[in-house]
Amino acid sequence: MKTLVCVWLFACTVCLAAEKASLALPRSAPERQGISSSAILEFVEAADKQVDAMHSFMLVRHGQVVAEGWWSPYGAQTRHSMFSLSKSFTSTAVGLAVADGKLSVDDEVLKFLPEDAPAEPGANLKSMRVQDLLRMSTGQHAEEVAKFSFDSQEKLTKLFLSLPVEHKPGTHFYYNTPATYMASAIVQKATGMTVFDYLRPRLFDPLGIENPTWESRQGITFGGSGLHIRTEDIARLGQLYLQEGKWHGQQLVPAAWVEAATARQTSNGSNPASDWEQGYGYQFWRCRHGCYRGDGAFGQFCIVMPEQDSVVAITSGTRNLQGVLNLVWDKLLPAMTPGQLGADDAAQKKLAGTLAGLTLHVPQGNPTSKLATTVSGKKYLFPTNDQNIETIALEFGAADSTLVLRDRGVEHRIALGHGSWRTGTTSPVAGASPRVIGSEEQSVAGSGAWAAEDTYAAKLAFYETPLAVTLTFKFAGQQLFVDTEYSVSFGATKQPQLTGQSQ
Repeated sequence: MKTLVCVWLFACTVCLAAEKASLALPRSAPERQGISSSAILEFVEAADKQVDAMHSFMLVRHGQVVAEGWWSPYGAQTRHSMFSLSKSFTSTAVGLAVADGKLSVDDEVLKFLPEDAPAEPGANLKSMRVQDLLRMSTGQHAEEVAKFSFDSQEKLTKLFLSLPVEHKPGTHFYYNTPATYMASAIVQKATGMTVFDYLRPRLFDPLGIENPTWESRQGITFGGSGLHIRTEDIARLGQLYLQEGKWHGQQLVPAAWVEAATARQTSNGSNPASDWEQGYGYQFWRCRHGCYRGDGAFGQFCIVMPEQDSVVAITSGTRNLQGVLNLVWDKLLPAMTPGQLGADDAAQKKLAGTLAGLTLHVPQGNPTSKLATTVSGKKYLFPTNDQNIETIALEFGAADSTLVLRDRGVEHRIALGHGSWRTGTTSPVAGASPRVIGSEEQSVAGSGAWAAEDTYAAKLAFYETPLAVTLTFKFAGQQLFVDTEYSVSFGATKQPQLTGQSQ
């Protein structure tokens, strides 16, 4: 009996492994899919030098992954914050609810939320439809939407419906996350399930998107942000849309929805050089070169290239989003040919080596300083400040160092490698915005170096998010001067200098 059980367990394990393997996108050499390894290498090297900072990249051509890479400490199994790329998943949920007969894009918003409507709704609010939420054309002004806060104690759907609607819905484009939250709320009202739960059996599971997480607000899936998935999961959504909603022979999403969601549903500008002024669909952006994309803050991209039969998935933490897209158009798009190319083993080997060795840039400098032994372990006390830093100490070892930082009554101990990353966990530190990294325990990687005899720089990468925090410590007698810079932020990236006094 024991032998039979062991055989059964082994068989189950093999079956599960085979099932997971079948859900993974197939792999291929770039040349077999009509793009040279050298061209991809040029893209990767340019991204590494010009983008601060890329976190991951995956290129799918003709349904085959031809290149993939992660900048350490980011990795293939690391879930990453999607920010507004989440919107494209919410759009998909609306499309599935339409296919299930639960709602129509022509339905008026107030049909689903009459209890949240103002006592006397205006004509424009009455005429606002689901499709107006999807195409960011609700008719509200930016200054009015700015009054909406996801931190409000008021019921959020009611708060949204209380905002003045100055324009006729469908005539005035204004990109905003509250509109997507409302679409999420409507799906929940129509189906009796949150968008997250609704998508699990209909999208996440069939695509092989394992263990996604999605933040919620007041019991409603955030919708416009808050989804956390892996790089390959982004590529799978793009490939699904490229295949007009089909996946392994099954029509997961209606082809009509794919066409409508990725078409130009509204105008959003006329600058031919901007990928933010090519039109907007149902939570998808139109791009130059006949492409479209899902798009999230700080460089989370799902780029679909129908003419080239390709998908590019990117995660990053950059302020130059257009620069990332420009690299795709300049380096990858022109290198795609209709037929196969001849094998190029040397170029493939060089590309594979580069992809395997990618790393987020670490602080540059010396591993030690004459001052290290003097200041090691010394605690510095800081007056009340907006970064909530109370005390700081640096413990310098022979190989690695440790940052000991106390804020809001909590002590953090973060290991710092030299020329490399040391990983661990911590709650947000140094005033890092919850809007960027959340408020829970986070994966963190640290690296540090002496930039000068009296100056030590530590970089903390919260590697399930776009954020890296660089803390520069200058020692001067009994004082410690601290400069803090966030790689990305919805506000200022450089913070006021703090001065600490040795205890």
